[in-house]
Amino acid sequence: MRGAPVDVLAFADEVTMNQAQQKNVIEAGSRKTFAHNALVIAAPKSSRYAVNQLGDLQSRHFGRIAVSNPASVPAGRYSKASLEKAGLWAGLQPKIITTQNVRQSLDYIARGEVDAGFVYRTDAVLMKGKVKILATVPTPSAVSYPIAVSKSTKQAVEAKRFVQYVLSAQGQAVLNRYGFRKP
Repeated sequence: MRGAPVDVLAFADEVTMNQAQQKNVIEAGSRKTFAHNALVIAAPKSSRYAVNQLGDLQSRHFGRIAVSNPASVPAGRYSKASLEKAGLWAGLQPKIITTQNVRQSLDYIARGEVDAGFVYRTDAVLMKGKVKILATVPTPSAVSYPIAVSKSTKQAVEAKRFVQYVLSAQGQAVLNRYGFRKP
């Protein structure tokens, strides 16, 4: 929300869009949810261990767990909220390897540098040959992606057309090909 001028804002969580709305940087009435995703626990393809519930991460088999930084990354916020709700966040701290973003978590998993990690389903399926999904994480709030027109756009007509395209059947078909679900 600081930096180069933009025409459209799209985020991986509602919290970040709420901040944009509070700072009055999006056009009133232009905010829409354009996709849903799922948070998953993934492990290196060679892992022999299962996760049937979040508490299974307490096992000695999961010595290092990648979690994106909850202070700045939506996937990290979803992960922390899920672990807090399950009463596991504090207890798992010694095992958590904080990453800069979901892709770094995914890379750590793929290279076997961690035993498991929290990533989006759409990212995990991109590395099917190197990672496997152990479980879908029950999140306290839906993993949803909002989009809105920037108040500072100098291309308002095109920005609105782009948002309409993303929300259209054609745009949703593209998102679906990459694993995103309709809102």
